[in-house]
Amino acid sequence: MLLTLIYVAVGGAIGAVARFLFGYTSVRAFGESYLLATLPINVVGSFLMGIAFVALAGREPWVPLLMIGVLGGFTTFSSFSLEALKLYSSGQVGTAALYVVLSVVLSLAGVALGVFIARGLAG
Repeated sequence: MLLTLIYVAVGGAIGAVARFLFGYTSVRAFGESYLLATLPINVVGSFLMGIAFVALAGREPWVPLLMIGVLGGFTTFSSFSLEALKLYSSGQVGTAALYVVLSVVLSLAGVALGVFIARGLAG
C-alpha cells in the first residue's frame, strides 16, 4: 500500500506541474483567459484518461501512477469523465445523466458558496 501511495504522489506531482506549465504557457501566449488553459487541460486529460483506461487495465503500478496520479494531478475532470462513461456504457444512462448534472451543478454551487463565505470572512 505504501508503494502505491508513493506512485500516486509522484504521479500527482508530475501532473500538477504539467498543469501549471500548460496554464502558464497558455496565459503568456493568449492572455489572461482561464478558459484557454482549463478547457484544453480538461479535454486532453479526459482523452488521455480514455486511452489509459483501455491500455493500462489492471496493470500495476501504471494505473495509480499514470491514471490516478499524473492525470488526476493534471485534471480531476478526466476521472469524472471516465466515471460518467462507465455508468453510461454499463447501461445506467439515467444514473450517468444524473451524475453529470449533479457534478456540474453542485461543483459550481460549491465554488460559488466557497467564494461567498471566503469574501464574507475577509470582510
